[in-house]
Amino acid sequence: MKSTEQTTVIHSNTIPRDDVTGLVLAGGRARRMGGIDKGLVLLNGKPMIEHVIGALRAGTGHLLINANRNLEQYAEFGYPVIPDIADGYLGPLAGMASGMRAAGTRYIVTAPCDTPLIPGNLVQRLCETLIREDADISVAHDGERLHPVIALMRCELLPSLLAYLNEGQRKVDLWYARHRLAIADFSGETGAFINVNHPEERTELENRLARHACRC
Repeated sequence: MKSTEQTTVIHSNTIPRDDVTGLVLAGGRARRMGGIDKGLVLLNGKPMIEHVIGALRAGTGHLLINANRNLEQYAEFGYPVIPDIADGYLGPLAGMASGMRAAGTRYIVTAPCDTPLIPGNLVQRLCETLIREDADISVAHDGERLHPVIALMRCELLPSLLAYLNEGQRKVDLWYARHRLAIADFSGETGAFINVNHPEERTELENRLARHACRC
């Protein structure tokens, strides 16, 4: 029979589920989507953010939504909604900083609201990579490119991130370069990290998913 401790740990390298907060990043302007809030755009009958929530909840004990508009609509998903730490749409790092400050856990794992196909084992593999390489941040790489905002990071990095933002800096990769970075290998899963930025991409993805469902 499994011990209680074994049943509360979901990651093979000993990061307990309750030590990780999922953070869905939905705080952008969505200019390429014509200003429509991407997280609320329907894909296969569900808002895109709902797909992302499902994947993150598979590997976390807590969840937050970072949004700067439509706060009441996002709150309907049942999780706390937090805006950026400062006005002006400062980019994903501002959302990450808000998440670190609000989380109350040792780690946050982030994913944008327009990545509806992220795998259910995302958090587990990011955790395994971070622990194995004794890193501060682990980031998903699909074998072709890095996905900087699909990442797990230690919340103790908050002072560093706030200082970086106060310098007027916004680039994710340059802040990552200040810390121990590990690359989580998701080679062969390129399609899992697709971003839906345009209405045409949403339609194309929906049609593709429908064709796949028919073949199954």
